[in-house]
Amino acid sequence: MDQSNSACDAYSPEFLAAVERVLAEEGGYSSDPGDPGGATKFGISARAHPGVDIATLTRDAAVSIYWREWWLPFGFAQLPAAIAAKTFDLAVNIGAAHAIECLQRALRACGLPVLEDGLLGSATVLASSRAQPAALMAAMRSEAAGYYRMLAANRNGGIDFIKGWLNRAYA
Repeated sequence: MDQSNSACDAYSPEFLAAVERVLAEEGGYSSDPGDPGGATKFGISARAHPGVDIATLTRDAAVSIYWREWWLPFGFAQLPAAIAAKTFDLAVNIGAAHAIECLQRALRACGLPVLEDGLLGSATVLASSRAQPAALMAAMRSEAAGYYRMLAANRNGGIDFIKGWLNRAYA
């Protein structure tokens, strides 16, 4: 009889693949004074989670936070798996609304006009399922890179992060 009671048993395979990507991008503990989130670990920031001891945050606890606060509420599972993973990764880094706007602009670039409202509604989900996957991913990468370039140009200290941001955009 299987005695497994791992928290991972409740997570979808699509989420687990997507969160692995986020954890690889975000890395371990950091307390960079140039990061507006303050101390972070696994991409979980002290600013967004004031009741969490970021320095001692476990990987499993971070995965649980991503599941409860990101994957489920924003509905990323409604998207094709690769697009869900990319949108989720961007959301963790730039915020869900900005990430979804990148997706919506990418859909428009693929000839699937949707409202650019930063909400993952039924029209965006349907258009995502109708898009040619490779073209949509290429457009997503381009939109993310454009967003990061604008951010670097307009944010004090943003130039210090542009290389990493562009690596993330094109991943």
